[in-house]
Amino acid sequence: MTICLSGQDWQENYGSALSIAQTEDKPLIVVFAGSDWCGPCKKLEKKIWQSDVFKTYASENYVLYKADFPRKKANQLSKEKVAENGKLAALYNPKGHFPLVVVLNKREDVLGKVGYEKVDATGYLSLLNAFVN
Repeated sequence: MTICLSGQDWQENYGSALSIAQTEDKPLIVVFAGSDWCGPCKKLEKKIWQSDVFKTYASENYVLYKADFPRKKANQLSKEKVAENGKLAALYNPKGHFPLVVVLNKREDVLGKVGYEKVDATGYLSLLNAFVN
């Protein structure tokens, strides 16, 4: 299964995501996901992240980074990516909740955290925006 992220501005690494958030003065969304094993993570991907409503709004208002923790050998990330995501998890997701969506400001202060919720993309954006506003 291939997940196409071309329509969204998911950053390749956390450093560039943070730099963009600082330059553009936008909140940074860090998504802790298990893309190949976590059911609620897959639902978030399909129902929220891939929705046109989310894509359009997020491209204007947020910087996005996905800290993925796949388990299947075929989906393993580079050692650098595993290390980077591990450091982020130690800082922002020490209890190892999946999925966990963390909203940070440009100084890397946590504005809020939310997991999977049974809402549509508009409802999920409302949850995220409540942390920022």
